Amino acid sequence: MRSTDQARGFLLYVVRGSRGLCWILVLLASVAASGCANEENVRKSKGFYQEGVARLSSDQQQAYVSFQKAVKLNPDNKEAHYGLGHIYAAQGRLKPAEESFREAIRIDGDYSEANTYLGQVLASQDRWKDAIAAYRQALSNPLYPTPDLARFHLGKALMHEGDLQGAMEVLEDAATVTPPNVPPAMLQLELARVYHKLGFDVRAREALSKVSTLDKGGEQAAAAQELLGKLKP
Repeated sequence: MRSTDQARGFLLYVVRGSRGLCWILVLLASVAASGCANEENVRKSKGFYQEGVARLSSDQQQAYVSFQKAVKLNPDNKEAHYGLGHIYAAQGRLKPAEESFREAIRIDGDYSEANTYLGQVLASQDRWKDAIAAYRQALSNPLYPTPDLARFHLGKALMHEGDLQGAMEVLEDAATVTPPNVPPAMLQLELARVYHKLGFDVRAREALSKVSTLDKGGEQAAAAQELLGKLKP
């Protein structure tokens, strides 16, 4: 009897252990399936994002739908949030634009492009100090590939807030970036404005001369001629 009981106990242990093992295997299979589904969602989300980018210039509404689908499939798709922010900003819907850019930044704190765009949205709402903070955050990333964009907008914001020295310094730094991501004539025009306000009319004249050369017959050249008339002879 003892041997039978021992055998029965062993069998019960094996059966229970097997059932436990089955449950573990089922659980692991479920997790694996979930992981595969997540990977599939990430892949599909990327596809919808790329679809949105392709449609952006020709059909903004369809691009919006694609970006929305991308975010729904993968809420951590920072580029899709950025795309939505761009569309909202283009439509003048500054509040949802701000929310989209902030969400992109929440996902990736080093997303300098989103910080720079956020700064422009904030500046459009006359929230200049917040805009300055966003531009500085963008520039805190040493790997930011287009720092002259943030410096250009930061310079304009600092000039608006009366920090002319700071504006001059960041705009001069922006002018050293090669190849430039800000139209050189536009950048030189802002530099000329800062120089003029600081009383550096010789420097302002030099910058305006560059604008006239870079943008012959253009809008920037016309603005340069107007400012040139305000300089001391």
